[in-house]
Amino acid sequence: MFINEVENIVKLSKKAIRYYEQEGLIRPERNDNNDYRLYNDEDINKLKIIKFLRELGVSISELKKLNNHELDLKDCLMKRIENIEEEEEKYQKVKNMCLEIIESNEVYENIDITKYFQNINILNKEGFTMREIKSNKKKKIFGAVLSSLVFGLLFLIPAIFFLVNGYIEYSFHVFNIFNLFALILLIPTIAIIINLIKRIEEINGGEEDEASKY
Repeated sequence: MFINEVENIVKLSKKAIRYYEQEGLIRPERNDNNDYRLYNDEDINKLKIIKFLRELGVSISELKKLNNHELDLKDCLMKRIENIEEEEEKYQKVKNMCLEIIESNEVYENIDITKYFQNINILNKEGFTMREIKSNKKKKIFGAVLSSLVFGLLFLIPAIFFLVNGYIEYSFHVFNIFNLFALILLIPTIAIIINLIKRIEEINGGEEDEASKY
């Protein structure tokens, strides 16, 4: 079956499915006629398992080891339990700090935060934070625009050069070899612009983080 059908059955986005394929977790066959991916029942079942284990917090690296029979499922889940227990301890520390602040009748303007700094710093060093970490879309869009601009100019500048020379030699009323070269160079420039628009739509829509959610 095709990826559209798989998307509906497994309830994963195309981007997530292709991501798991890139990571080697599934290996769909290819149609000899059009090179389309063809997914079988085994692929469907494996995607369901991957989605389920990702919901349990199993990492991609652990899934790869499970997939390659380098890691036992029991050991993997026992390690996950250990991680959850560690997380529970950290949440409990945060809860205790909140309760202490409440019981001491602190007010917003005068919270004595100095006595909590050490505990917070320890948690931060361990990579734990209660803040919601969001991707910086502006930086990603800027990076996409910048890279597209650089590559676009590589084609656009020579295209302008050929157009100008074509005008000098033949004027704009005559189609000439310079115009042909300019047209050839403008095609990838247009493709870069189209890809940039799609990329910005992906960033704004959060699609690029799709796989990490699963």
